Amino acid sequence: MDVMVTPVPKRVTAAYIGLSRTFGKIWREHGALEYRECIADDVSVGKHTSFPRSVKLKPGEVVWSATIVYHSRRHRDTVNARAMKDPRVAVYMKPKSLPFDTRRMYFGGFSAKVDL
Repeated sequence: MDVMVTPVPKRVTAAYIGLSRTFGKIWREHGALEYRECIADDVSVGKHTSFPRSVKLKPGEVVWSATIVYHSRRHRDTVNARAMKDPRVAVYMKPKSLPFDTRRMYFGGFSAKVDL
């Protein structure tokens, strides 16, 4: 699965949800099994590390986390390659076209080891 953590200004929540729905639809059309975006509602600032610290959260922002689920790493790579070539995604590949600071988001691929 892919996991993304993003700081989003609260004032653009509606725009971010719209963007997430667009991306989710595109990734699902290209084969992703699940696409979820979640807004933080219980993530305090930790003493050493935390979700807010990880994205250098600023006043007026909230942490969002997204997950995209695939069958396998190979499936993930295929879906991502197809989705990234989709012309609907190209519009958002310029950081200034997005409603958040892409320099403070982070993401990565994970392999499930426990799946109940």
